[in-house]
Amino acid sequence: MTEPYVVELRDVTKVYAGNVQALRGVDLAVGGGELLAIVGPSGSGKSTMLHMIGTLDRPTSGTVRIAGHDVADLSDRELSALRAHHLGFVFQRFHLAPGMTALDNVADGLLYTGIPLRARRERAAAALERVHLGHRLGHRPEQLSGGEQQRVAVARAVAGDPPLLLADEPTGNLDSAAGAEVLRVLRDLHAAGTTIAVITHDMEIAGWCPRQVRVRDGRIVADEGSGRRAPAEITIGARE
Repeated sequence: MTEPYVVELRDVTKVYAGNVQALRGVDLAVGGGELLAIVGPSGSGKSTMLHMIGTLDRPTSGTVRIAGHDVADLSDRELSALRAHHLGFVFQRFHLAPGMTALDNVADGLLYTGIPLRARRERAAAALERVHLGHRLGHRPEQLSGGEQQRVAVARAVAGDPPLLLADEPTGNLDSAAGAEVLRVLRDLHAAGTTIAVITHDMEIAGWCPRQVRVRDGRIVADEGSGRRAPAEITIGARE
């Protein structure tokens, strides 16, 4: 039997109040282990696509399937469980709790999984090792650089080992060197089998991804490359 797509959108539309058409008949299929960029200018609909894929909003029409589950068939509780076990989120703003250690910031991301505190901290420590911050477990956000804070956010997103990671402008608040380090972490996660979708307006970041899905005016206007090959060389750290 063929494995279901990790993400499948079929003829998805999203209309907001005032007849604002954010998505206009979007079709997208993402297989396991892909690394792709969803790229477009502000107002193109890419953030709305993130909300659909992340089950943070429901479509006006069309079908959204995540890990084989039709989102329309799920209750709010079932959607929460789907997000907890299948999805990890990384945002442009780090959303770390001040005054809490990196370890506990990551462990708190597992609060809704039902895992006991000791096990959550063990998983958090392992996730921080994966993003090369095993030496920063006891540091608070204000003691970390911007790049380190974003890597803590990545660790929090992957601590539960979700099959799908959604990264929304993950380098947007970072300088080029710190941004390159975050991309290296994403590259390593992809190499280990995580499916990753990077939502960005930055064509250089999009070009780093093996597959580029270009969005404009609520439609996919191009879908290029193969999300299963290795990503391009990381060059943004060399920029002045």
